[in-house]
Amino acid sequence: MKVEQIYTGCIAHAAYYVENNGEAAIFDPLREVQPYIDRAKKDNAKIKYVFETHFHADFVSGHLDLKAKTGAQIVFGPTAKPNYEALIASDGQFFTIGNYKIKAIHTPGHTMESTTYLLIDENDKEHGIISGDTLFIGDVGRPDLAQHVIADLTQDKLARLLYHSLREKIMPLSDDLIVYPNHGAGSACGKNMSKETTDTLGNQKRTNYALRPNMTEDEFVKELLTGLTTPPGYFPKNVLLNLKGYESLDKVIEKGKKPLNPNEFETLANVSGALILDTRNANDFAKGFIPNSINIGIDGSFAMWVGEMISDINQAILLVTEPGREEECMIRLSRVGYDNTIGYLEGGFESWKQAEKEIDSLKRITGEQLEALLKTADFPLFDVRKKSEFDSEHLLKSVNIPLNQLNAKLDSFPKDKSFVIYCAGGYRSMIAASILKQRGLDNFMDVSGGYNEIAKTTQLPKTNYVCPSTLL
Repeated sequence: MKVEQIYTGCIAHAAYYVENNGEAAIFDPLREVQPYIDRAKKDNAKIKYVFETHFHADFVSGHLDLKAKTGAQIVFGPTAKPNYEALIASDGQFFTIGNYKIKAIHTPGHTMESTTYLLIDENDKEHGIISGDTLFIGDVGRPDLAQHVIADLTQDKLARLLYHSLREKIMPLSDDLIVYPNHGAGSACGKNMSKETTDTLGNQKRTNYALRPNMTEDEFVKELLTGLTTPPGYFPKNVLLNLKGYESLDKVIEKGKKPLNPNEFETLANVSGALILDTRNANDFAKGFIPNSINIGIDGSFAMWVGEMISDINQAILLVTEPGREEECMIRLSRVGYDNTIGYLEGGFESWKQAEKEIDSLKRITGEQLEALLKTADFPLFDVRKKSEFDSEHLLKSVNIPLNQLNAKLDSFPKDKSFVIYCAGGYRSMIAASILKQRGLDNFMDVSGGYNEIAKTTQLPKTNYVCPSTLL
C-alpha cells in the first residue's frame, strides 16, 4: 500500500500521503501545503480528501489552504464542529482513494473528536492505522489539552474515554497493522514518545505501557496523568485557529515579506511596538545584535520556543535572519499561528552594522572558563533546562528555572551580583539571555556549550538532588 510519512523534525510532526489509481489523500497537513500538492502532481494524482485526526493544538493545520487550492474535501471525525465547510464522518464510515478504502474509527480521549483512520488496500487487506494523537509509539495522547478550550472536558473524563477507545477500538485490531502516529519524540502532545516514528500494533501491545491488557481503568488514568507537564501556552490558541479558520499562508507571507533597510527597520520598530526576533545562531547573536531583540535560532526547535516565549500570538514581529531565510522563518512562525510578521531587515544583521547603528552583545564563556571563574568567586548558577533534565543531573548549587517559566520568574535573578546561566547545549540559554538582556539585566554570563560541555571538559561538582524550592 502506498503510504508516505512526511516528517518535520523541528515540531516532531508526521503528515501522511496516501495515493492509489490517480487519487490521493493527505492526513494532518502542515500549514505550508505546496509540498503536498507537488507530491500529488508527481503521481499525476488529484487530492480528493484532507483527513484531520483532531483539532490540533501544537500546530496550525494546512487543511483550509489545501482545500482552497485543490478542491479537496476536509474530513473530521464525529462530534467535530468546525466553523467552515467540512464532512463530519460517522463512526465506521468508509471513504475510497482509488481502489483503497479508509475507515473512520472514532477514538475519543485525546480530544472528543479524535479519530483513527484504518487503511485498507486494494485486496481488502487491512494495512495500518493513522492514529493521530490517540496512539503514539511508546505512548498515547495526553488528555489534558481540551479542558483549556472547553472547561467541562476534564483530563479525568478524557482519560477514561481514551482507556475505552484503546481497548474497544484499537487493541482488537490485527497485530500486523502498522501504526502511523501524528508525532514522535520531542512533541509536547505526549510524555514518553519513542524516537521511532512507526511500529506494528502488535509490538505496541507488548511494549506500550498504556496498552497493558491487565490494566484497570483507574490504573490507566493514574499512569496517564502522572508526570504530565504544563502544556505550552500557545496550544489552546492553535486549537481555536484550527477550529475557526485562519488567513491563508500566501497572504501571511505577502504581508510579512517586506525588505526594510536599517533606517526603515529602526523607524518601524519604534512606531509599531513590534518585537524584533533574531533567528541567527546563538554564537553569532551573542557577538552583536540589535538592542532589545530576542534570539530564537531557526536551526532548533524554533516554532515550539516561539510559542512558549512569545505570549501574544498576534504580536507584530520584525525579523532579523540570515539573508535568504526570511520566508522560511515566516513559514515556521505560521506553523504555530504567529502570522503577524510585518517586515525583515534586508541584508541581515550585517547591513545594520554597516549602517553603524547601535549594537548590543552578550558574554559567553566555555565550561573551562566557568570552572576557572568558580575557583575565584561564588557565582550563582541558573539551569534553564527542563525539570526532568535538571533532576537527572546538574551542577551543585545551581537553581532550576526552566526556560518556559523564565518570564514568570524574572525576579529570581539577582540584580546586584554577577551570575551564570546554562542549558544543555547553549540554544535555550541564549534565548533566556536575550530575554534577560531585553528586560534590563546585563550582569550575567552564558555557557556556550551548556551542561554537555561542562560535563565533558570540567571537574565541577554535580548532583542529581533537586535544589530546595526555597532558593527560588
